[in-house]
Amino acid sequence: MHRGRAARHHVLVLRQYELVERVRRYDPDADEALINRAYVFSMQAHGNQKRASGDPYFSHPIEVAGILTDLHLDDETIATAILHDTIEDTLATPEQIEKLFGPSVARMVDGVTKLSKIEAQSENERAAENLRKFLLAMSDDIRVLLVKLADRLHNMRTLHHIPSPEKRRRIAKETMDIYAPLAERVGMYEFMKEMQTLAFKELEPEAYDSITKRLAQLKEGGGDQIARIGSGIRLLLGRHGVEAEVSGREKHPYSIWRKMAERHISFEQLSDIMAFRVIVRDIDDCYRALGLVHQRWPMVPGRFKDYISTPKRNGYRSLHTSIIHNEKARVEIQIRSEAMHAQAEYGYAAHWAYKMGRDDGSPDSMGWVRDLVEILDHASSAEELLEHTRMAMYQDRIFAFTPKGELIQLPKGATPVDFAYALHTDLGDQTVGAKINGRVVPLRTQIANGDQVQILKSKAQQPQPGWLSFVVTGKARAALRRFVRHKERDETIALGRKFYDEIVGRLPAQLGKDALAQALKRLHLHDEAALMEAIAKQTIDDAAVMEALMPGAGAADVAARPLPQRDAISIKGLTPGVAYQLADCCHPVPGDRIVGLRRPGEPVEVHAIDCPTLAESGDDADWVDLAWGDGSDGGAARLTVILKNEPGALGIMAGIFGAHAANILDLSLVHRDRSFHTYRIDLEVHDVTHLARILAALRAASVVSSAERIRVEQPSRQAGG
Repeated sequence: MHRGRAARHHVLVLRQYELVERVRRYDPDADEALINRAYVFSMQAHGNQKRASGDPYFSHPIEVAGILTDLHLDDETIATAILHDTIEDTLATPEQIEKLFGPSVARMVDGVTKLSKIEAQSENERAAENLRKFLLAMSDDIRVLLVKLADRLHNMRTLHHIPSPEKRRRIAKETMDIYAPLAERVGMYEFMKEMQTLAFKELEPEAYDSITKRLAQLKEGGGDQIARIGSGIRLLLGRHGVEAEVSGREKHPYSIWRKMAERHISFEQLSDIMAFRVIVRDIDDCYRALGLVHQRWPMVPGRFKDYISTPKRNGYRSLHTSIIHNEKARVEIQIRSEAMHAQAEYGYAAHWAYKMGRDDGSPDSMGWVRDLVEILDHASSAEELLEHTRMAMYQDRIFAFTPKGELIQLPKGATPVDFAYALHTDLGDQTVGAKINGRVVPLRTQIANGDQVQILKSKAQQPQPGWLSFVVTGKARAALRRFVRHKERDETIALGRKFYDEIVGRLPAQLGKDALAQALKRLHLHDEAALMEAIAKQTIDDAAVMEALMPGAGAADVAARPLPQRDAISIKGLTPGVAYQLADCCHPVPGDRIVGLRRPGEPVEVHAIDCPTLAESGDDADWVDLAWGDGSDGGAARLTVILKNEPGALGIMAGIFGAHAANILDLSLVHRDRSFHTYRIDLEVHDVTHLARILAALRAASVVSSAERIRVEQPSRQAGG
């Protein structure tokens, strides 16, 4: 009867004022109104929902908040705990949470919600290690992870209420495989031990009962052996001036069972089932206490570990030793300072509450964790605080899911194209679109942790060279570069073939069927494609090709194509070495949208895309998609400027050009009357932005009536007309 009352008492919901009072005890400046609002909102949102125990569902988030008050966590984390199930299990929306509780709480509630969704997928046979990594990566703010661990701990405490044995075992196994190691990873040993004990009780009930009975018998047989040994250690240290707090306990059942399994021994053979914790003032006292213990009792060889000079990866520091006590018992002793103890009990969480008032000389093994203490005191904003509480170990990675729940690990900044290539090269090549969490998004969208990504594909699709500007994975970049190389070579060969046909047309006689094969031998080229590539890139001139095809023809062809002069700008869409010229009709400059016209025997003409002459290009010209290359600089723009007929007007205009470092290539007066003079000017500019600034300056001048860029030459009127 007593046990029933105790169990029922445990599920009584913490009242609103009790929860606030708990927080105010360790943080008098906490935002009381925030916690009150969260309490009322959560109670109303969960309404009449019930847990498996029959208790109101609302009791669960409040208990989770209560667990976190034991860690002395801040008011935002407590509010997050109260609200952590509202988005997933009620009609509440993320927008409501942000409006009522602010962006920081909304971000954390969203983080816990995402973790819960992943947890629901974990029935797939996914490696526990992968899921642990994912959970760490998801918890950009360490507080999200702490809420999730407290959530799981409370669920384990109430696991016995779930009627389905299969579901209980699944939750217990997941706790043992994922959440207990995760609690250990962040140094929260008390959480880890309780989770392991509760999971062990569910997974191995017979072993659990057997070990707890043996421990009870041992306690009865030896009287209060733990109290006697603990008192002896305290007296020894006190006599030598070392103040210490000594506490002892039996190791928890799961720890004992694991050692029995690892060492293949029985319970009776397992001697070190007692552990004592010695908490002293500082590091010096740690080593003094160790020396005194080793002088008094023999140590067990191989059982000494110095985690102060070499801390564990999660920042845990302590001295561990085992001794043979004169009561014929083998005893484990852990010696640590007060600061180390705060870290060991609740890991990183302790740093939210524990402010070290002195330097205890601890090594900076995990600098970002130790810095939390200072940052909490000095951070000027929540954003700055969060910036310093990242889980640095996984900061550069994200985890996303396929629609079937497969976990894909990618670098931060990855896009759906990277995701597609990570799954399969063919899928990457055929990507036409993507959905993230069910919404169609641009392919350059960056994937966030926990996103579900669906790739839309088409067999008619080809990789797009433009993707290279945003993909981040090596696999995607390599596949795209390979495709671009092949495509450029195909285009180059096709262009070379056009030039080749034009060269053949200039020969004095028709070629024989073996002429091409003989020409390849004379030119030392291995195949026809290599010849076409050489012609397009102009690494071989027309006369040499004609000579190879028909000896004597090259010398006779005085009209062999000269190599045109190249402009000092680059054009994307043309293979390096292919000749081009900027069209005189529209005077394109870097920054204009451009297109190319390709005709046999002529350099590619580069036109502005809105040039009207393109419509009159005829059937003999192919259109080529072009863009300005990186770093392209310089072009000739043509302007028409109407100046007021005033003394010095021309000088003012020339001064504007000079002030903008624009060189006048040509200037002519095309129309003159009593009031205005119209000039046509060819101006050397860097790019279209440079030109726009010059036009804006001209239009602002009082002597200028109008200033326009001429895109297409109009028939000019004679000066003086």
